[in-house]
Amino acid sequence: MPRLRISLTINGEPRETDVWGGESLLYALRERLDLPGSKNACEQGECGSCSVLLDGVLVCSCLVLAAQADSHEVTTVEGLGAADDLHRVQEAFVAAGAVQCGFCTPGLVVATADLLERVPAPSDDEIREALSGNLCRCTGYQKIFDAVRLAAGIDA
Repeated sequence: MPRLRISLTINGEPRETDVWGGESLLYALRERLDLPGSKNACEQGECGSCSVLLDGVLVCSCLVLAAQADSHEVTTVEGLGAADDLHRVQEAFVAAGAVQCGFCTPGLVVATADLLERVPAPSDDEIREALSGNLCRCTGYQKIFDAVRLAAGIDA
């Protein structure tokens, strides 16, 4: 199978890798570029666990071909913050107890960061809409909503 060389910017750093034509961006991130934060759950764009920002737009990386990301910018959950310097959304998820098994968390964190970039003080309906593409099997979403409100500085 023919391989393609792609160049992209990931979390602010120029990166290159070889991919095959039908390979997803998710696979390339996890297996070729050693960025395992985005999770592989449904592979159908239904769960949101693999959410990343592609040129600042929230996408399910399982639905984007790696070759489509050539010459583009990708931000993964790893690019939002580091262990010693968490993003405010990551801090809020920890503080609110919104992290349970952790499988959905990376996608929810990226989706929340995207929401707060666009709508700094979202209503509950705006939060619900923004996170509607992210499924969590462990919670009733209350702590996730609490985390979004906390990151936004909204009193619950």
